[in-house]
Amino acid sequence: MSLAYKSLTERELKLKLKVSERQFRDIKYYFSLLHAESIVSGLKFAYNRQKAEDGGYLNVGRKSFVKKETSMLTKEQAKWRLANWKSMIKTYRNKGYSYPTISRIKNVIKLVAKSGNKK
Repeated sequence: MSLAYKSLTERELKLKLKVSERQFRDIKYYFSLLHAESIVSGLKFAYNRQKAEDGGYLNVGRKSFVKKETSMLTKEQAKWRLANWKSMIKTYRNKGYSYPTISRIKNVIKLVAKSGNKK
C-alpha cells in the first residue's frame, strides 16, 4: 500500500446535473463500482476530449492520421515522398498505420504533388 492511500478519508460529494433518468442511473452505477482514481482519470480524459471537440481539433481515426502526415507538406516534399514511396511505406508501417490508411495518405500526397495543396 502506497503512502498516498494511507491518508484517504471518505467524503461525500453532491453534484447537480441535468441528466435523463437513464443517465442518472448510469452515473450512480459507475460511481458505485469504480475507484476514485479511475473516476478522476476518466473525467480527465472526458474533459480533454471535450476541450478538443470544442476547439475543433479532435479528429478520431484514419482522418487524423492522414491529416497529421499531409497537412504541412509542400509540393516538393510530396514529390520526394512519392519518389521514395517504398521507404515511406516502411516508415508508416513502423508507426502502426494499416495499408488502407497508407493508401489514403498516398492519395492525398499525390494531390499535394500535383497542385501544391490538398483542396
